[in-house]
Amino acid sequence: MSTVGGPRRGGRVSGGDYSAQKAENAAAPKIPHLLGRIAQLFEPHKPALTLTITLVLIGAAISVLPPLLTKQAFDEGLFPTAGTPNIPVLTQLVSIMIVLWVASAALGVWQTYLTATVGNKVMGALRVRLFDQLQRMELAFFTRTKTGVIQSRLQNDVGGVAGVLNNTVSSVIGNTVTVIAAFISMLVLSWQLTVVAIIVLPGIVIAQRRVGQIRARIATKTQESLSNMTAITQESLSVSGILLSKSFNQQDIETQRYSDENEQQVDLQVRQQMSGQWFFAIVNIFLSVIPAIVYMVAAYLITGGVDVTAGTIVAFTTVQARLMFPLLGLMRVALDLQTSSALFARIFEYLDLKPAITDTADAHEVNTDKLGAVAFDNVTFRYPDADASTRPTLDSVSFSIEAGQYAAFVGPSGAGKTTVSYLIPRLHEASDGRVLFAGDDVKDLTQDSLIRNIGIVSQETYLFHASIAENLSYARPDATTEQIEAAARAANIHETIMSFPDGYATTVGERGYRLSGGEKQRIAIARVLLKDPGVLILDEATSALDSISERIVQAALDTASRGRTTIAVAHRLSTVRSADVIFVVVAGAIVERGTHAELITRGGEYSRLYAEQNRTD
Repeated sequence: MSTVGGPRRGGRVSGGDYSAQKAENAAAPKIPHLLGRIAQLFEPHKPALTLTITLVLIGAAISVLPPLLTKQAFDEGLFPTAGTPNIPVLTQLVSIMIVLWVASAALGVWQTYLTATVGNKVMGALRVRLFDQLQRMELAFFTRTKTGVIQSRLQNDVGGVAGVLNNTVSSVIGNTVTVIAAFISMLVLSWQLTVVAIIVLPGIVIAQRRVGQIRARIATKTQESLSNMTAITQESLSVSGILLSKSFNQQDIETQRYSDENEQQVDLQVRQQMSGQWFFAIVNIFLSVIPAIVYMVAAYLITGGVDVTAGTIVAFTTVQARLMFPLLGLMRVALDLQTSSALFARIFEYLDLKPAITDTADAHEVNTDKLGAVAFDNVTFRYPDADASTRPTLDSVSFSIEAGQYAAFVGPSGAGKTTVSYLIPRLHEASDGRVLFAGDDVKDLTQDSLIRNIGIVSQETYLFHASIAENLSYARPDATTEQIEAAARAANIHETIMSFPDGYATTVGERGYRLSGGEKQRIAIARVLLKDPGVLILDEATSALDSISERIVQAALDTASRGRTTIAVAHRLSTVRSADVIFVVVAGAIVERGTHAELITRGGEYSRLYAEQNRTD
């Protein structure tokens, strides 16, 4: 179970999202700014959007014609001045209205298809863009951000804005055109009744803004709670998490953690759904009452000598509905945008992150003529979030490894050995000094070419929940079956794989839990051999294995080391006795260097560590 991101406190997951706190605690972003950024997401879909907008405009224009035809149907068809219904005129008007309704429905279906297609493509592209951005972030970002929180950004936050992406364009344009057309129609029918119908609209708009602010704050808290729930799920229901909870009989505690957060989530969801309900209830009452008020005002107008016909009244109330309901739709869109502002802020916050480690403008490929040479020139490293007063992890470290050498870094836990191995492939960036690879500062090399020439085997082997063949070919997707098997033979794992009923098609399970530790490590070694890098980094590759597995894996590592520079970070000194040079690291500094025999003869730190391990063994 991961512990990155802070300790647990009560039923909540504390910490975990270092970059989100600022956005979640701040006021909601400005809507116009958000609209501009959201609009940019639709840039690749201009043709489909243009067609959608055209359909929306046509549909909106069509939608206001039937009420006007209704006035004619009343005044010229049902109740003409002649006194008897004019059937031919009425038939013609009704036929036109039916055609308009059918056309409007067909346009609506087409428009819905286009908006759904564009909206989902935009959402999919946004999710991929966010995933790609996270792939480019430096390792330190992931060591201080919970995996579950990152997953929540990709799933909950992007999913939460789906409705806005799918419906905003069509809803805003369609409702706006309908409202304008309906308003003009109402003025044409009766400007006096129009004033009565819209007199309270300013108050409704002000109330809507207030409701939107409340919903945006609740949405922020809701997404934070969802992030915590996702983090708890990822931690507790992973294979490692389940093993830990069962080992300590803490299943009830884990369930309670999830239950506490879930209870808060339920409360927030209820609050979010209920916020604004009184506002919409009052608006609906107003919309329902307006026709009755129009009837009363019309009576006074007629009494006062104003020419208002029955057709005018019927048509006006019909058009008034065509004005108010789209207007209500616009208010809902505005509320959705305010509510989603917190989600968009979280998404854009991640998209705006700048990776701490990037290629320079003049970065170049690794010089293969010098491949294998590695050196540190007065390198100091301090974690970016470390207190300036604390001792650096590495302090003015210098060493040189020649091409083809087997170099080992040993020392007590926490001395900085693994940090050395992370600085070479530029997983971390040196705070000061130069890390040289093939004669060049790693900052002057492209990251792609640097990583392409380095293979890493770590203590904790990560395997995908896939077949053995798929896990091996991850290092080289175009590898042939023969090449995969050759790498497996070199890693002393081919015969073991062939002993499984499904051979290379065997599924290894979550994180490779269907395999033993030694089997997983040898598959990891085979994966690196398939990559065939010029420099091999072994980070405590055998420290977690039993003696028998260690000997088998060590033999595979010896094979993997031939013909390439090997840098081994080791806890067990017995595994590096044959190294060409051993560097002893204590408190972030190299205190000794030499061969095993030389260091034993000196009787210094290495000799003391070696004697201590022999006594323990």
